[in-house]
Amino acid sequence: MTAMNRFLRSLTSLSSRPFSSLVSEAESRLHNLSLSKSTSRSSQPWRRDPSERNVQWVFLGCPGVGKGTYASRLSHLLAVPHIATGDLVREELANSGPLADELSSIVNQGQLVSDEIIFNLLSKRLENGEAKGESGFILDGFPRTIKQAEILEEVTDIDLVVNLKLRGDVLLEKCLGRRICSECGGNFNVATIDIKGENGRPGICMAPLLPPPHCVSKLITRSDDTEEVVQERLRVYNKMSQPVEEFYRSRGKLLEFDLPGGIPESWPKLLAALNLEDHDHKQSAAA
Repeated sequence: MTAMNRFLRSLTSLSSRPFSSLVSEAESRLHNLSLSKSTSRSSQPWRRDPSERNVQWVFLGCPGVGKGTYASRLSHLLAVPHIATGDLVREELANSGPLADELSSIVNQGQLVSDEIIFNLLSKRLENGEAKGESGFILDGFPRTIKQAEILEEVTDIDLVVNLKLRGDVLLEKCLGRRICSECGGNFNVATIDIKGENGRPGICMAPLLPPPHCVSKLITRSDDTEEVVQERLRVYNKMSQPVEEFYRSRGKLLEFDLPGGIPESWPKLLAALNLEDHDHKQSAAA
C-alpha cells in the first residue's frame, strides 16, 4: 500500500495543473511501468503475497444496488477496511471550502466526480489506514473508469471484483427510498418493494430497512436522491461501467451476482458465491 499511496499522492500534487496534463502524466507513468521488465510484479514491495495479507476486493454496481451494505458486512466478517468513495465524497461535502462547493455542484447534477478529486480523497484515506496498520481492503465505488482500473492494476493486486446487479425499476425505488439519520449518520431505506413476477421475469421482494425509534424524527433525504438525478446517475453509470466490467472479466477476476431480494435472501447466497459460508459460521459461533 505504501507505493500505492506515493503514486496517488504524486497525482494529487499536480492539482494546480490542467486535468488533461495530469491524465497525460498518468498515462506516461503507466507506459513506463509496463515497459519495465527488470522488476517482476511479484517482487514489487506493494504486491505482497496474498497469504501474507487480507483480501483486496472491489465492489461494483449501480448506485443504490447495495454495494455499501454488502461490502460493509464483508469487511466486518473478514476484518478488512471498507473504503467507499461515496462516503469519502460525502465527508468532504460536510467540510467548507472550494472543493466542497465544487463537489456539491457535481453531485446535485448527478454527474461523476473527476478522477483527480477521487484520487485525492482516496490517497488521504489510504495514508490514514496505513498509519493504523490496516491490511487488505474492500473498495466500494472505485474504480469507475478504465483509466482508474489501469492505475489500480499497476500499483496493487486486486484479487476479486464483485459486480452486484439489480433490475432498473427496483434500483429506482431503492434510491428514492433512501434516508439518512442527521444525527448518527446511519443509512436506512423506507421503500417496501414487492414486484410480482410476469412474462418470465421473477418477482422480487425487499423489506424496508427501517431506523430505530430514536432516529425516526431525524431522517433526511439526500439532496441528490430525486427521480431526475437518480435516472441520470444510472444512465451515466451504465455507460461507464461496461468497459470496467469487461476489463476485469478479461482478467478472470469478475464475479457477477444478481441480487435475488433483500438482505435475508441475498446475504447467504452471496456468501456461498464467495465460498465464505464456513467463515460466517465460525464467526457466528465465536460471537
